Amino acid sequence: MKKLALVLILTIISLVLVFGSAKEDEKENAAIKQAALDYIEGWYEASAERMDLALHPDLNKKGVQLIPKTGKTILSHLSKTNMVEYTRAGAGKNEEKKSKVEVVILDVFKNTASVKTVTPDFVDYLHLVKSEGQWKIVNVLWEPNK
Repeated sequence: MKKLALVLILTIISLVLVFGSAKEDEKENAAIKQAALDYIEGWYEASAERMDLALHPDLNKKGVQLIPKTGKTILSHLSKTNMVEYTRAGAGKNEEKKSKVEVVILDVFKNTASVKTVTPDFVDYLHLVKSEGQWKIVNVLWEPNK
């Protein structure tokens, strides 16, 4: 009888831990997705506030661009300050494209995550870090979606 009670208690504890962990994973995934949406929707809304919220101060954004005349590829570089200012200036403002955003969480490990965003204009690969309890984008590698 004591063994049965012990098995039941251990089973209940295991279930609580599994379901509690699943709820925490859902919460983290929602926060990661929100950071990605603040970044890409913020771009299309011209919302410097959302862009600023999404980006880590040490953001390193690189763009792969093909030079048609030479066939060579170059990497452009943008910082958080650049992105916030371009967003504030309305460089990407387009409410219609905002509705065509796709966000895919590729991987999460402890305080790091990889996310892919796809829009009519860009494919971005984002690396996020959980910093001071918030998910922030620290690296972006993007290419035009043409």
